[in-house]
Amino acid sequence: MRFVCDKTKLLKATNSVVKGVSSKTTMPILEGILIQTNDNQIKLTTYDLELGIEYFLNCEVQEQGTTVVNATVFSEIIRRLPDTDITINLDDKELLVIECEGSLYKLATMNPTEFPKLPEINEENSISIEQNTLKDMIRKTIFAVSTEAHRPIFTGCLFEIKDNKINVVAVDGYRLGWKSKYLEEKVNDFKVVIPGKTLNEVNKILLDSFDKVKISIAKNQALFEMENCKIVTRLLEGDFLEYEKVIPKSWETRIRANKKEIQECFERVSLISMSTIEKERKYPVKVLVEIGKIVISCKNQAGDAKEEVFLTTEGNNLEVGFNPKYFLDALKAIEDEEVFVEFGSSLSPSIIKSVDDSGDYVYMILPIRIQE
Repeated sequence: MRFVCDKTKLLKATNSVVKGVSSKTTMPILEGILIQTNDNQIKLTTYDLELGIEYFLNCEVQEQGTTVVNATVFSEIIRRLPDTDITINLDDKELLVIECEGSLYKLATMNPTEFPKLPEINEENSISIEQNTLKDMIRKTIFAVSTEAHRPIFTGCLFEIKDNKINVVAVDGYRLGWKSKYLEEKVNDFKVVIPGKTLNEVNKILLDSFDKVKISIAKNQALFEMENCKIVTRLLEGDFLEYEKVIPKSWETRIRANKKEIQECFERVSLISMSTIEKERKYPVKVLVEIGKIVISCKNQAGDAKEEVFLTTEGNNLEVGFNPKYFLDALKAIEDEEVFVEFGSSLSPSIIKSVDDSGDYVYMILPIRIQE
């Protein structure tokens, strides 16, 4: 095997696949990148038995071949080499030789026949969607995915196709993010839960372009296909939350706010709420809604903070507490200038959404009981 490749292109390919490498395994082969040549193209593959990534790269292939090399060592060497062409070949001792200007490295390799094959996807359902659209949908929901292993179904996002609309939903027990989009082509209804880990990697590879990405669904696997990359992942099993039933349909109190203004107020008050003086305790930010204004405040051993914002209010006066991080995550995901925040009672879920309410993005958070 011997090929010559531009460092920038090779680094992009390596960075795209390295997250498919197993971090906790007793099988060294799963810590490797499978490198295969095919005419004037190379294919890099990683697979941790749950997430597999393939990346195709055009370059000057001088001799065909296949090998496996430790992914971490290989990617770090490529990253640190000069920005010019890199020559890579297998020598007669099966060492991977990397040459670039005055740099020369030789790496031990592994037997490529031991590298596990990625699952074959027997497509049952599929959709095609623009990469920038999917990227936006993931960005606006992924932060609400649970990190708690004892509820594995919530460590992924629900992908639901219903009435020719795609709904992407994330929930962690304290908050919920829901982004939807009508599809251009007629497709069958289906729903699956895709691991958050996979979606984070898909999001890094997706381009901010109108190029399409195809998502194919099999019995327990999903496949994302782009022009030069494929990502295959297992699906999460279990019953996802019936999200439409838990989102409030009415409100008792509502405010209309400039997003930037209220976001900056929450950021300042959260400096007190998230103080490191008492790491074991969590102090909510208190929101007091009165006629024509809200008061955002927090008081603990670290100090006392209060912000007043004059804005449009409707309904009843209200006092409610929130984890400020959850509130800020929602505001940061909304791109419009103004937002509605809709409250029920001090103990019922609140809704944050754009004033330009097209109904395609909703964020729900549960309040925290305020201790007097």
